[in-house]
Amino acid sequence: MEVKDKLFNKYGYDVDVADETIRPYINLRPSVMPHTFGRIGTRKSKVQKNVVELLVNKLMRGGTGSKIGGKLIRTHGRLQGKKTRVISIVEEAFDIIHEKDKSNPIMVLVKAIENSSPREDVTRVEYGGTRYQVAVDVSPKRRVDMALRNVSMAAIMSAFNKKATLSEALANELILAAKGDVNSYAIKRRDEVERIARSAR
Repeated sequence: MEVKDKLFNKYGYDVDVADETIRPYINLRPSVMPHTFGRIGTRKSKVQKNVVELLVNKLMRGGTGSKIGGKLIRTHGRLQGKKTRVISIVEEAFDIIHEKDKSNPIMVLVKAIENSSPREDVTRVEYGGTRYQVAVDVSPKRRVDMALRNVSMAAIMSAFNKKATLSEALANELILAAKGDVNSYAIKRRDEVERIARSAR
């Protein structure tokens, strides 16, 4: 049976999530427009939202929020609250992916999330007045969240004060992350987080 609803009336949702741990947290419910209009307000809202909408929400930010690579990026709210504009940016990025890779952009997004989501992280523990870091497993929901955050931050940093547009930067980052390329910022962040966790064991 063919699914009628396609993302932007172009891309089908017939995508398989290979990673079983994060499969319940990647929502691929068919939807033409990745926008719930705030109708989902429960604690499980992130799980119920389409994965493309989660990416859109991550892109609506005012920069990096912290110093990365020796500089702090502030976009002065150019995308904050402008969901329609960000959706059009994501659509352009998906079109670029489709032209470059000749593959379904939703599948590329899912592969990028699988490859760039860290399995281990560190947390601070206080014991006897001394604080130290211990390695902990990352929950599947947080793994998806961290992967999407790193992909969106990579796109913002790549497009900031550069000739490349945000849609081009996002498409490039998703392609690199889906391939597991070490040039991807999201892959670098995953490796760094897991390396710190290994040293804290």
